[in-house]
Amino acid sequence: MELVRGGVLVVSTILIGLTAGYFFAYSNSVMRALRGVDDRAFVNVMQKINRDVQNPVFFLAFLGGVLFGIIALFMFLSQPAAVLLPVIVSLAFNFLMCFVVTVRGNVPMNVRLDRMGPPERIGDVAAVRREFEGAWTRLNHVRAWGSTLGFGAMVWALIAYVNT
Repeated sequence: MELVRGGVLVVSTILIGLTAGYFFAYSNSVMRALRGVDDRAFVNVMQKINRDVQNPVFFLAFLGGVLFGIIALFMFLSQPAAVLLPVIVSLAFNFLMCFVVTVRGNVPMNVRLDRMGPPERIGDVAAVRREFEGAWTRLNHVRAWGSTLGFGAMVWALIAYVNT
């Protein structure tokens, strides 16, 4: 059982780390680079990225981090608080600031942007960009911080587990 518990912590840590890296990279490279393109290019690129991100590799990391966090929570309920507490903290950050923000914030914005159709058919593409870019980027920063803090807490849990 200890091997399974340790394995769940390792897998959860890796998946949350991948998610944190993804959102961090978005905040610090992709969105920064897109600031320099014209409105039509911005909308076109965001529509394409938001469609293409829906793939098994992304979903494995994104949903897997939450799933393995939940599994870890149940596996460590009867374990020392030194391990259980950071698992709870990690799950809270990852679930509330990453998963919920994505599902309730970024995804609905992505869907609205995609439903507008190709940028060349949007009447005021600059207004669409203004409405989307700032709000979407702020939410992504929340996801980056949430998943990073969740990753740090899961690393803390892993260290505590090894030392108990």
